[in-house]
Amino acid sequence: MRTVDRLTIAAPMERAFAAAADVERWPEFLKHYRWVRMLERSDSGGVVEMAAWRPFGLFKYPTWWVSEMEVNPGQNVVRYRHIRGITSGMDVEWRLEPRGALVDVTIVHEWDGPRWPLIGKLAANWVIGPVFIQGIASRTLAGVKRKAESA
Repeated sequence: MRTVDRLTIAAPMERAFAAAADVERWPEFLKHYRWVRMLERSDSGGVVEMAAWRPFGLFKYPTWWVSEMEVNPGQNVVRYRHIRGITSGMDVEWRLEPRGALVDVTIVHEWDGPRWPLIGKLAANWVIGPVFIQGIASRTLAGVKRKAESA
């Protein structure tokens, strides 16, 4: 399974990167995030627990995962490796690229799917990726954009 979400932020790179990388503050400006907790800290990131809602009209489905997070401001990249939750084994990369006064942001999720016999890859490609991953990632990108552009 591979999903790609993109948008452009009209803000300086430093502000866009700060909004994308400061995940502990996401619940303050991303309404679909239930919580974000740093379980372990390191100089380049750490282990982070995240929980979000995936809205479906009037209903909200709870999601949860734990990732190893690596923040690389020199390359304008934030990487995650999911280590707990249904998406364990998923690799995620946020890449921010300056384009004049704008910043192009791309999030790529790659995953072999859950280890469910017969239906794991189908579930990943038909439901988990396009419905849950992109549903949450697109909202997250839009919120990061609002935050960076409003500062």
